Amino acid sequence: MKKTLVLAEKPSVGRDIARVLNCTKKGNGFIEGNKYIVTWALGHLVTLADPETYDDKYKSWNLEDLPMMPAALKLVVIKKTGKQFNAVKSQMNRQDVGEIVIATDAGREGELVARWIIEKARVQKPLKRLWISSVTDKAIKEGFNKLKDAKGYENLYQAAQARSEADWYVGMNATRALTTKYNAQLSCGRVQTPTLSIIEQREEEIKKFNPKTYYGIKAVTDKGTFLWTNSKGDTKTFSQDEINSILTSLKNVKSGTVHSVKTTLKKQYAPSLYDLTELQKDAYKIYGFGAKETLSIMQKLYEQHKLVTYPRTDSKHLSSDITDTLKDRLKAVNVQPYRPAVNKALQSSMKLSNAYVDDRKVSDHHAIIPTEETAFFGKLSDRESKIYDLIVKRFLAIFLPPYQYEQTRVEMTVGKVHFHTKGKRVKEKGWKDVYGFETDEDQLLGKMEKGTELRLLSISETEGQTTPPGRFNEGTLLAAMENPTGFMKESNKELLETIGETGGLGTVATRADIIDKLFNSGSMEQRGKEIHLTSKGKQLLDLAPEELRSPSLTAEWELKLDKIAKGSMKKREFIEEIKTYTKKSVHEIKNSNKKFSHDNLTGTKCPDCGNLMLEIKNKNGKKLVCQDRECGHRKNISKKTNARCPNCHKRLELRGEGDGQLFVCVCGHKEKLSTFNERRKKEKHNKASKRDVNQYLKTQQKDEPVNTALADALAKLKLDQ
Repeated sequence: MKKTLVLAEKPSVGRDIARVLNCTKKGNGFIEGNKYIVTWALGHLVTLADPETYDDKYKSWNLEDLPMMPAALKLVVIKKTGKQFNAVKSQMNRQDVGEIVIATDAGREGELVARWIIEKARVQKPLKRLWISSVTDKAIKEGFNKLKDAKGYENLYQAAQARSEADWYVGMNATRALTTKYNAQLSCGRVQTPTLSIIEQREEEIKKFNPKTYYGIKAVTDKGTFLWTNSKGDTKTFSQDEINSILTSLKNVKSGTVHSVKTTLKKQYAPSLYDLTELQKDAYKIYGFGAKETLSIMQKLYEQHKLVTYPRTDSKHLSSDITDTLKDRLKAVNVQPYRPAVNKALQSSMKLSNAYVDDRKVSDHHAIIPTEETAFFGKLSDRESKIYDLIVKRFLAIFLPPYQYEQTRVEMTVGKVHFHTKGKRVKEKGWKDVYGFETDEDQLLGKMEKGTELRLLSISETEGQTTPPGRFNEGTLLAAMENPTGFMKESNKELLETIGETGGLGTVATRADIIDKLFNSGSMEQRGKEIHLTSKGKQLLDLAPEELRSPSLTAEWELKLDKIAKGSMKKREFIEEIKTYTKKSVHEIKNSNKKFSHDNLTGTKCPDCGNLMLEIKNKNGKKLVCQDRECGHRKNISKKTNARCPNCHKRLELRGEGDGQLFVCVCGHKEKLSTFNERRKKEKHNKASKRDVNQYLKTQQKDEPVNTALADALAKLKLDQ
């Protein structure tokens, strides 16, 4: 009897599947059982070939050789993970393997990871598809009981392939064209360039903003403070003359009369469940975690701890087939501090409205919720506990009653002028009990009824100024990338709807990586929590082809990729359009008369070629880089670390090289690396080895590979210049 080969996307998922399928015999890159062989990728094992594969002339970057237009793009094995590819290939080609189950991530990019491996391995065997949203034992067992024919996902593969090839043609050509034209590392693409454009538009709004003074009137009575209201219900006006006229008319008035008291019961239902972007926004807002950091934490909670469902989802709803598992998930989180909320939830009807359960609003994966596994908080890091806490509380909230309060609006007339005040009394905390909000206190009013005469204690003018829109931070930039319609100069309603439906710029899986790349390339920088464009970023936007600056291009692509996935458009037709667009973009760059100038030149000469070096700042510190892209010499000046100041506990910066390295804090604290070692040794009561210190200084956790083939192809371009 022939065996079934199962291909997972990552080793951790592969091991989980192997355990469920009773595979125990470990081999070189696989685990085998009586019926199944489980093997795994490491993200992408296969990618699109570099330009030099098609012609030796592309080994050198020359403007005259562009555009690069291979008739068909080839696949190559990624050298770094070539050993695992060979292990997978050998298992696929075994004589005793009868069929292959694709168990990579259930989505467009996960499909691409598997299909490229199968295509490169030249395997012609029946294919099945495992499509699951969590990697708990229960989910895996149920998934294998409902395996689907992989032919049903052929169009999804074509769409994934089309997206990847389009990114290659546009990204490779535009980046080479800009870099060779201006002799500077300038990278552009259909996601990162519009993202920079969004930031630039916000900066222009702030720059052009003229604050305006507005005015109002405050009346203090023996029963509380009232605000002036005009006939439209507004409490502010830009006309000071109007306010002065009203104040003059009320100069000798000593009292006001209540002419309306209305009490309304207000209900506020629990917010939607988390998708990845919403979770990243909250994690940044509440804890200051960067988008990439939150995704990294989520991957650990999903794969290592198995406490949450698939993280890279763009849905805030659950599918109806999940509802049967909700009771078990509630029982799994029935630990302190969640026990009181869980008990209330279990006593409720547990019937959720379509605000939370809606099959039509679930694409590849449902919203992020806890699994049926119980957390042992001692095994979680502080950051993992914080992210898990956000997910559990959001999940519990949907089972609890709405937050209810009585809002009382009292209207008063003073002479012929209208004033009002509002009061609030909480009736039921409902779902807000989960969060322990302390701000929702009663705002009680004195007893008043229609006709009550109120004594005026004072009446005065108020004023304030309009404020410009705020600069982006990582949280608000994620929100703008998710819904960039406000930054699109577009009248085509279909495009505006498409970019909304397809989740905006990038995907939930790639946005964090795009933001990180823009920081590392020096196109934008962080000042405090605010994001600012650098001179390089501003110039790049000026030099890049106009269509690449707008989110409209992504909307057009996604519209067509969706048609390919549904079988109503051929991949070949889409790629021909992309090639035409690429030729046009390269021609535009070649014939431009614009200039690029470095504004970050230092007085330090490159020890290799003698050119002056550039000072590059990013989220992780500063470095010197040779301005000649062919030379590429670089030297670290400083880097931010996870080491903490003993005085103020803020993150320390490490400066210098070798034995002279020095930790510096914003509070003024300075400490030699050798002194730091001694302090750490005393704190741990044992010797801190070089390995200990190096591990402690790591600023980024190892992230799961992001499924973008273009990222692999561009990796060697040293885009942090």
